[in-house]
Amino acid sequence: MRILFITGCDSYGDAKRGEAYEHQNFLPALRRLGHEVEVLDSLQRSDYPSFIELNRAVLKKVEEWSPDLVIYVPVLYEIWTETWDILRRCGTTATMSWASDDSWKYLQSSRFLAKHFDACATTYSDKVAKYHHDGYNRVLQSQWAADASRIQAPMPASECEYDVSFVGARYGNRSKFVQALTATGIKVDCFGHGWPSGPIAGEEIAPIFKRSKISLNFSGSGKWIERYLPNRRQIKARVFEVPGAGGFLLSEWAPGMEQLFDLGEEMDVFRTEADLIEKVKFYLSNPESRDRCAHAGYQRTANEHTYDLRMRSLVEFAIEQQKKMPRGTGTIDWDAFEQAASRHKITPVLALLRKLLVKGCGVIYGKKRGPRVARRVSFEFSWRIFGERTYSSKGLPGRLFYYES
Repeated sequence: MRILFITGCDSYGDAKRGEAYEHQNFLPALRRLGHEVEVLDSLQRSDYPSFIELNRAVLKKVEEWSPDLVIYVPVLYEIWTETWDILRRCGTTATMSWASDDSWKYLQSSRFLAKHFDACATTYSDKVAKYHHDGYNRVLQSQWAADASRIQAPMPASECEYDVSFVGARYGNRSKFVQALTATGIKVDCFGHGWPSGPIAGEEIAPIFKRSKISLNFSGSGKWIERYLPNRRQIKARVFEVPGAGGFLLSEWAPGMEQLFDLGEEMDVFRTEADLIEKVKFYLSNPESRDRCAHAGYQRTANEHTYDLRMRSLVEFAIEQQKKMPRGTGTIDWDAFEQAASRHKITPVLALLRKLLVKGCGVIYGKKRGPRVARRVSFEFSWRIFGERTYSSKGLPGRLFYYES
């Protein structure tokens, strides 16, 4: 099967932050399943002069290559709703959206985008009911997973290089938890954006998990989300990657974990700083308990939680849902696209608005951060006031900000 995978190749479009997670994990799994996969980078702004040309490139690729399925990982509003509607009217290519972070993104984006796809997937079981309530039933409840090619049996704690490690960006409450451990004399080796060691290559991550007596995972949603929507806990990919790589996982608790692993037997969880310190000390002092738990978690992950299994169900679900839809014309409606493109323009009033936003935010946040903060302000205003229009060619943030998006 031919699959066009639309995602960022670099994390947040920034090569300094390493390879994007979905690109690193979904792409190899799809190819291992025997699919012919090509990638269109939706986050590399230097590849296209505007959102018009990015959206045009999507339609051109589908027209020229005729994929059976398009899988899209949305970040902001980079691919317009009109573009997806044109593809659906074409009717020969199934479209699937991978909606991650639905704990908070459902409200601001997923509920607006879903109806423009043949199918979508969410990693949040409680959000499936929300989709249904809002009139969208073509939703698959999926989850993050582990790379099947990196599944390894654990090594004994006595052979591990690190006592405690964490791999991931530094934000939210992560520093606070790490500092709480170091204050008690427990060394924590941290790797990723924002830590002194900086980001590491994807191939280095699994060996760190395996060579750590304890690998930590934090379930917070991020700096902005933590500030305005506290106590939002998410199941991260690390929950599967650590046991899959032969590591022992000690994770901050998040809703739904008990449905995936036997807590205390295949992994363990903490809820507070005191709880974290107590459990780290316990497993460092009781390596046999750590080893038993690590092995059980590895077996569960290998049997049930790999990306090969996730991608197989994702592809099958998307194709099944697309078959239920009315057959289309078989051709790309370029007139409809040009009409959408004509609406994606900056009027003199919008140009003035952009100038004022950037200047005002620049005074507060500096010339470097100012434009990105201005974009954020326009986005938060837009999805609350204009809703679905934010993700169309007429969307205010997309018309005002391209390189900052």
